[in-house]
Amino acid sequence: MGLLDRIFSSGKPAVMPVHLNDDNFEAEVLRHDGLVLVDIWGPGCAPCKQLEPIIIRLAKDYAGRLKVAEINAAGAPRTMAKLGVRGTPTVLYYRNGKVVDQVVGFRGSLWHRQTIDHLLGDDTPQAGGA
Repeated sequence: MGLLDRIFSSGKPAVMPVHLNDDNFEAEVLRHDGLVLVDIWGPGCAPCKQLEPIIIRLAKDYAGRLKVAEINAAGAPRTMAKLGVRGTPTVLYYRNGKVVDQVVGFRGSLWHRQTIDHLLGDDTPQAGGA
């Protein structure tokens, strides 16, 4: 582990969002028991690029309590048609295969953490804050 990793790491192992596509969306999201955050992004979308490090941090901070996944809208046309997604970024929250919350457009870390904590029924925000 490098010096910067020791300084900035919380000691948790690296956790990355699950990569979704038309072929695995149903198995990874719709059949999952529990809470899933799905980040829908598009190539060339500046707010999507701004959201990416937030999504990665959420995956790490909520590992074991929340599945975090991401899908390239341009690479999953069947899934986007089924979901009716018209803009990126779109973040969908699923519980046991059903959409329970969603947001279109960029929202910061605090917004997502409050949403996740509410959906998990946890009033104690996770480390990593704003």
